Amino acid sequence: MNKKIRILVVDDSATQAEHLRYVLEGCDYEVEVAKNGREALSSLSAHIPTLIISDIIMPEIDGFELCTRIKADEKISHIPVILLTTLSEPEDVLRGLESGADQFMTKPFNETNITKHIEQVLVNVEKEKAIPTDSGLEIAFAGRKYLITPRRIHQMLDLLLSIYDDTINKNRELENTIRALTEAKEEVKTLSGFIPICATCKKIRDDAGYWQQVESYVSEHSEAMFSHSICPDCAKKAYEDINKYFNKKA
Repeated sequence: MNKKIRILVVDDSATQAEHLRYVLEGCDYEVEVAKNGREALSSLSAHIPTLIISDIIMPEIDGFELCTRIKADEKISHIPVILLTTLSEPEDVLRGLESGADQFMTKPFNETNITKHIEQVLVNVEKEKAIPTDSGLEIAFAGRKYLITPRRIHQMLDLLLSIYDDTINKNRELENTIRALTEAKEEVKTLSGFIPICATCKKIRDDAGYWQQVESYVSEHSEAMFSHSICPDCAKKAYEDINKYFNKKA
């Protein structure tokens, strides 16, 4: 159903680019890959994609600069741009707004949300066409000034919503991970607390009430393994008993 939507992926990491290509093609999108911003700009002179998904940190031309150049060119400024980011720095949001990025997609990205991100961007781009761009609001942050236009203010809401959506999903993933770790911790083979052991035969009673040999119990409740041998005291006693037996026979 998405065969007419052509996406240009820009990423200097071949592994990440191919993974993203695999995911997008699995969602029925047509995908082309550029390994850096310069190659992406060269590609845009020949083929116009429906959407661009670009990493931020790249040599020569990073994602912000690539987005700025795209939005400054009337021939391709209409192409929506999604920036892949870890959002580790608050300046990333403002730089994304300043460069004209249409949305952020956080890394590592959630594959199930990619289609939703793309559909939201394409819908919002159509709405933004009616918003004027002649005036703007200057914002100072971390020693720098950023010019935010009315269209960018609308875009800011879209960006914040996309960040919020990704944050909710990542929190949900984190909760699932914590739950899985908690369950795994309960099943981890550990030895602690009081262990019932027979004072005579030295067998241990397990949680089900069965008496087991020490080595069997320890093996089931830890990663320890046994190699059977005989200590000097037991060896001496065993040989004494054997000698006594043969002496009696003699």
